[in-house]
Amino acid sequence: MSTFISEFLLGGNGKRVAIKDSIDIAGHPTRSGSRAFAEAAPATKNAEVVDAILDAGWQIVGKTNLHELAFGVTGINDWTGTPINPQAPDRVPGGSSSGSAAAVAAGLADIAIGTDTGGSVRVPAACCGVAGLKPTYGRVSRVGAHPLESSLDCVGPFARSMDDLIAAMQVICPGFNVQGLPGDGAKVGFLDVACDAHLQASLGAAADRAGWRRSHLQLSEFEAAFVAGLTVINFENWAAFGHLTGKGLIGADVETRLLAASRTSRQDLAEAEAVRARFTRQVDEALEDFAVLLLPTLPSLPPTVSDARAGSKAVAGMTPLVRPFNLSGHPALTVPVELDCGGLKVGLQIVGRKGQDEQVCAFGAQLQQSMLG
Repeated sequence: MSTFISEFLLGGNGKRVAIKDSIDIAGHPTRSGSRAFAEAAPATKNAEVVDAILDAGWQIVGKTNLHELAFGVTGINDWTGTPINPQAPDRVPGGSSSGSAAAVAAGLADIAIGTDTGGSVRVPAACCGVAGLKPTYGRVSRVGAHPLESSLDCVGPFARSMDDLIAAMQVICPGFNVQGLPGDGAKVGFLDVACDAHLQASLGAAADRAGWRRSHLQLSEFEAAFVAGLTVINFENWAAFGHLTGKGLIGADVETRLLAASRTSRQDLAEAEAVRARFTRQVDEALEDFAVLLLPTLPSLPPTVSDARAGSKAVAGMTPLVRPFNLSGHPALTVPVELDCGGLKVGLQIVGRKGQDEQVCAFGAQLQQSMLG
C-alpha cells in the first residue's frame, strides 16, 4: 500500500498517529520518499514532535509516503508509489505530505503529522477532504525534520475532526491553549482571488452558515508573494538537495525542478526577501481589521492523476493560494467544506495573526460545527 512507507506500532494505546517520512523516528530510516536515501541508516534520535507524541501516550502506526524530497504538490511518486486519494481515487492526493493526508482520510490514523514549506500540509488535506494546519512559523519544533534548514517550513497536523487537530496541537505545540468558539458575527475578511466560481460560492456560503460577517478585500502583494515564495524554496532546496542531481538518484520531475532552482541567484533571493517584508506587513495590517482572513485552499478541484502526469497547467495552479503564507509565516488552516452541488469536499483556508494558532483553530472548529448542525 502506497499510503505508508513502513507500518509498525510504537508507543501507548492512545490516538493513532502517522508520521511523514521526512521526520525522524529513532530506529527507522528517514528516506524522504527518495531512492537517493534508500540506504539511509536508521535515525538515532526522535524528532522533538515524535517525542511529544510518545510522551502523550499516543501510538505511532507508521511512516507515511510523500512527494519525493517533499518537493512537489501532486503526491505522485514513482519510486515509493502514489497514495490513493480516498475521496476521489482518480485525482491526485496532493503533496508533499500525500500519505499523511490519505492515511487520515482513509481512517488508518486519527492524526497525521506532515510538513508544509509551500502548502505541503494544506494542499493534500484539501485534496483528500480533511483538516490540516500550517502553524505559525517556528511555533512547532522542526528539530528532526528534513531538510534541516528552512525559512518557510512548518511541522503541522492533519485530522478529520477539528477536535482531533486541536488535541494534536496541544501535544506538539508547547503553550497551546484551547480557545473558545468565536462570538456571533465575528468579522472576517474574504480575500478576492482567482478561483472557480462554484467553489468560491460554496465556501462563501459555508462562512455565512458559520455566522461570520464577511467583507471582501484584496492584498496587492499577494501574487508577488507567491512568486517570492517559489524563489525562496528554490534557493533553499537547491542548497539542501542540489548535490543529488545528475546521478540518476531522483525522479525526473524533482530533478527538473531542482535544476531549474539552481538558477536562482542571491539577487533573486534578496528581492524575494523584500517582498516577504512587504507582504507580511500587509497581512498584519489586514488582520488589524479582521479576526481572520478566509480564502480557498485550492483555486479549483484537484487535477486527475492522468492530467498531473501529463504536466497539466492545473498542477502549476495548485499552490498560488497557500504559498504566500509560508512566506509571511502566518498560521493557515484548511477545513473541508462540501460543495453545494454535492460530491467532493474542498478546503476553506483560515489565516490568522502570528502566534494566534489557537484562534485560527477555534474558527475552524466553529466552521465544522456549523456544518454538522
